[in-house]
Amino acid sequence: MSRSILTINAGSSSIKFALFPLEGSALAEAAVISGQIDGIGTPVAKLVAKNKAGDKIADGNLPVANPDHKQAFDHLLSWFTAQASDWKIVAVGHRVVHGGQLYSKPVRLESDTLEQLEELTPLAPLHQPHNLAGIYAIQTLMPGTAQVGCFDTAFHRTQPDEAQIFGLPRHFTAAGVRRYGFHGLSYEYIARVLPEHSPRAEGRVVIAHLGNGASMAAMVNRRGVATTMGFTAVDGLVMGTRVGTIDPGVLLYLMESKGMGAKEITHLLYKESGLLGVSGISQDMRTLLSSDKPEAQQAVDLFCYRIARELGSMSAAAGGLDALVFTGGIGEHAAEIRRRVAILSGWLGIKLAPEANARHDLRISAPDSNVDVLVIPTNEEWMIAHHTQTLLNL
Repeated sequence: MSRSILTINAGSSSIKFALFPLEGSALAEAAVISGQIDGIGTPVAKLVAKNKAGDKIADGNLPVANPDHKQAFDHLLSWFTAQASDWKIVAVGHRVVHGGQLYSKPVRLESDTLEQLEELTPLAPLHQPHNLAGIYAIQTLMPGTAQVGCFDTAFHRTQPDEAQIFGLPRHFTAAGVRRYGFHGLSYEYIARVLPEHSPRAEGRVVIAHLGNGASMAAMVNRRGVATTMGFTAVDGLVMGTRVGTIDPGVLLYLMESKGMGAKEITHLLYKESGLLGVSGISQDMRTLLSSDKPEAQQAVDLFCYRIARELGSMSAAAGGLDALVFTGGIGEHAAEIRRRVAILSGWLGIKLAPEANARHDLRISAPDSNVDVLVIPTNEEWMIAHHTQTLLNL
């Protein structure tokens, strides 16, 4: 029976998973099985999975209506037992959104650690409880199996203090009100593989992680120096349904003049804004790019404008720009978005090769571009598996 590491990314209504073989002391580059369960807590939850070749090996509803996370994990692990009987899961690695100031690197998940992570729930109320639910489910269903937490905030702990604090009284900063940044596992993966693709990897680099959730980060010597997300994952760029950066005065206005409470404002900022709110059509960039409605065009224009504006900010934090990397669903697949951002950011010395951009080549910058521009698929799951293997010395 071959050993393997299971990676888990548990969200509010979904569980993404991947199974990575351990080939002796080496971790495989690709997952042998990957997929997700969607619709947790709804009448119809669905398991979809594929093998290493990309062939679909599961596509069906869970037998339980309105399953909670434990029931979803129970189904997933029962399916694994039947489907992957030749694989022995020796450890489980989890994506945990918030590590606060305590955790700047992966950690083995023990009872005292989980208590500390529970205390961070107010800092990420829409994410942390679901990450922890996955950990507790594995504890129950796979007792004795080692578990490792990998934090989305950890990559950004190398930023200078001035990049992490707000202009608030010091006692608020001491209480944990500061800029944390997210998508760290994605940035860490890109930082790890970038030297394979660009001779400028150790220089001043900006990574644009563009998807339904979107952010950017600046690196120097492959260490984070700035990022667009702050105290929460709603800050920074305009996203699928999240507002991005907003004047706090707008929130005070909504509270005082419109009588909106915390729950209403939270729902507005996270679920009703962004591309969906501006367009009134969709949060899906593909739908907006194919639409001829002016509202859709305005949403796309705003998305690109905010990226270009933040690219200037990130470049300033890094002291210049040697390379720009696009990743994430939109970053990897939307050539039109990359084209527009490059035009808006031409003053930085960015120039694309149109044909390479249209093909989604790894290198899409023109030969005479002053900035290397690359498209690199991210792999947060592999990063989690790598950290799990390294920490546990598997």
